[in-house]
Amino acid sequence: MSRQLSYAKAILEATDQAMGLSPDVIVLGQLVDTQSGIFGTTTGLVKKYGPERVQDFPVSENLMTATAMGAALTGLRPVLCHQRLDFMVYSLDAIVNWLGLWRFKSNMKSAMPVTIRTIVGKGWGQGPQHSKNLQAWFAHIPGIQVAVPATAYDAKGLMLEAILGETPTIFVEGRGLYSMTDEVPEQPYRVRFGQAVVRREGKDATVVAIGLMVPLALRAAALLDKEGISIEVVDPRTLSPLDRKTICDSAFKTRRLVVADGTWHSFGAAGEIVTSVVENLGDKLKSKPVRVTLPDSHTPMSSALEPKYYPDENDIVAAVRQTLK
Repeated sequence: MSRQLSYAKAILEATDQAMGLSPDVIVLGQLVDTQSGIFGTTTGLVKKYGPERVQDFPVSENLMTATAMGAALTGLRPVLCHQRLDFMVYSLDAIVNWLGLWRFKSNMKSAMPVTIRTIVGKGWGQGPQHSKNLQAWFAHIPGIQVAVPATAYDAKGLMLEAILGETPTIFVEGRGLYSMTDEVPEQPYRVRFGQAVVRREGKDATVVAIGLMVPLALRAAALLDKEGISIEVVDPRTLSPLDRKTICDSAFKTRRLVVADGTWHSFGAAGEIVTSVVENLGDKLKSKPVRVTLPDSHTPMSSALEPKYYPDENDIVAAVRQTLK
């Protein structure tokens, strides 16, 4: 049975159900045991499962990541919450040099099934040290899955898939998505990694939208539809693995491509997606692909500058029109 559930509550429900299904699932992170529970995504878990399975941590990102990895080696399935991706960088050595390559080094005989949750995206006054989206960094590392769910349904299904799977996962959550609702089944279910979804079918251009950009792409499609322009919106759902086939099939159908990615322009997932399409389709596109991204600049603190820095649906509309010229 499905009912409307917010993105934040879908993450909470996925974690709760995973903990109920397996006593090996534990939750670690700063303030995960508080009533507010990281935007409501861990609220009530410590009361239900106790402090041995839901543990607060001091502000020491490298230590909590290493602790989660060690716990995974003993047979546990840690869900580690880094409230800001910016400070998760302190644990980069543990992630890059150990977590990502552990199965490879052990000849596939040992696994570290750690799920690392991290939050990205704008919020007034977050500034350059509290808003960076470094998802492409982690997608670049072999041995690590990267999820970028844009809906409550996917947030729950991908979270359960990550927690109950064997591959370490970076779970990138858009701050602006937490209050958005969707139809979410009550029973546990799993959404497979590497399977994109077409959020809206169209024939004139393909917009591949990642994470926070999906709602903006759907708004842009609705605006263009009033002008008789039909846009297909593709949501990759995961960056690693990336479903290149679904993306390329859509681009082949429409012969035009826009990629909307809520991170910097250079060397990001948008560039990888454009390259994948061009490598597969060659000269079959009717126009050059266009990227809608953040400028290659740090995030402003000013509320007056934020709208100039972050793209919106109108930027996606303009990009689509550029491909139609």
